[in-house]
Amino acid sequence: MIKVFGIPNCDTVKKARTYLEKKKLDFEFIDFKKTAPTVKDIERWGEAFGGMPVNNKGVTYKKLKDEFEVLSEKEKKVFLTKNTSMIKRPIIEKEGKVLAFGFDEEQYKAIK
Repeated sequence: MIKVFGIPNCDTVKKARTYLEKKKLDFEFIDFKKTAPTVKDIERWGEAFGGMPVNNKGVTYKKLKDEFEVLSEKEKKVFLTKNTSMIKRPIIEKEGKVLAFGFDEEQYKAIK
């Protein structure tokens, strides 16, 4: 089963969900606001992302950047579980493996 992690009112998440629906791919949507990611999730996503899975172009990151940047790696992971709007989204996974961050139609073509 494909899992889509994100926030429902995020435009990028909406694009991803619409794309998957049009392709008739079954997926489970996990709303960060209702089910916060765990530190293990952040670690798995960080490994796939090549660093903290942070949306450094987002409003929340810009607002909390100074507070976030002085934290240790461990503290940053916990911080992200509490400030989920800072996480790059959506995150698409299948069987615990990260398939995509954000929305890029070319990248999504490989999702089955």
